[in-house]
Amino acid sequence: MENKSQMREWLDDFGLSHPLVIGGPCSAETEEQVLKIAHELKDSDVTVLRAGIWKPRTRPGMFEGVGAIGLKWLQKAKEETGLLIATEVANKDHVKLAIEHDVDILWIGARSTVSPFIMQEIADALEGTDKIVLVKNPVNPDLALWLGGVERLYTANIKKLGLIHRGFSSYEKTKYRNNPEWQIAVEAQNKFPDLPMICDPSHITGKRDLIFDICQTALDLNFDGLMVESHWDPDNAWSDAAQQVTPTRLIQIMKDLKIRKESDHEEAYNTALNNLRTQIDIADQTILDTLGKRMLVAEEIGLLKKSKNVAVLQNKRWNEILGKMILEGKDRGLSEEFILKIFKAIHQESINHQEEVVNG
Repeated sequence: MENKSQMREWLDDFGLSHPLVIGGPCSAETEEQVLKIAHELKDSDVTVLRAGIWKPRTRPGMFEGVGAIGLKWLQKAKEETGLLIATEVANKDHVKLAIEHDVDILWIGARSTVSPFIMQEIADALEGTDKIVLVKNPVNPDLALWLGGVERLYTANIKKLGLIHRGFSSYEKTKYRNNPEWQIAVEAQNKFPDLPMICDPSHITGKRDLIFDICQTALDLNFDGLMVESHWDPDNAWSDAAQQVTPTRLIQIMKDLKIRKESDHEEAYNTALNNLRTQIDIADQTILDTLGKRMLVAEEIGLLKKSKNVAVLQNKRWNEILGKMILEGKDRGLSEEFILKIFKAIHQESINHQEEVVNG
């Protein structure tokens, strides 16, 4: 993609002294609900009111959005509060209706980004538009697929583009609804630094009490903005109740977040250093999670050895692992000395876990 600097111009046009904040309900439910939330957010850091009009649901029979009538509610909220408005589009008909109702920002959801056919249909419908178009990452951790969707839009002469990082699905259950996989978002930033990156902590966490920490990590990684779901009565929301916060709580989160600005060379250095340290913190957490999983497997091996009365220490297997790790470590720029130290420690911890099982 050429002339990438054009992509960031729309963000600069806001003239914000803080990151772009997009807030509002997961779904538009009633006119009263949309207007109430909009008025509670209008004098805050929130610049854009978001609301889902068409909701792609995992299973049929669930609430799938109010449809086009919700666009009129968003229009009214825009007229009364001055907030810009945003909604998700998943096909050419959605695009047509959103443009007709003067929606300022259209975003493309994770279920749509995963399909090149859908992305091309939307790109064709949006061709040449001056609307802002944001692309959520696909549900699976595939950077090429994510950027491929953006390229389809760029090829359709859409210049006001940005990314939304909403986490990635995983078969393995974690404390998050969708694993952040921050390294993928960071790689996207490194490849296309002029492509604005927005974080969606609501869909990453799935739980409102985790939203603040994800927001702070995103800002530490120099994300350009946040999209946070907000409902005046979140516990009774018609969709994704657990991950929505009240407007009051959203406003407080924005006040409590530490936003690091670059005002001089020293500050630029500190910001860059903090960004790299945050990446190390994320990597360290991944290492700990992986080691924890490894020890659980070691305990399973201990149970199996106990059932067959087999000795815990198996020297042949250990030597095979060590030799393999030394070779693979070299491919990753890691010294043999380091690999020996770290894997001897891991091996000893595994033996300790197995012995506890066998002797327990």
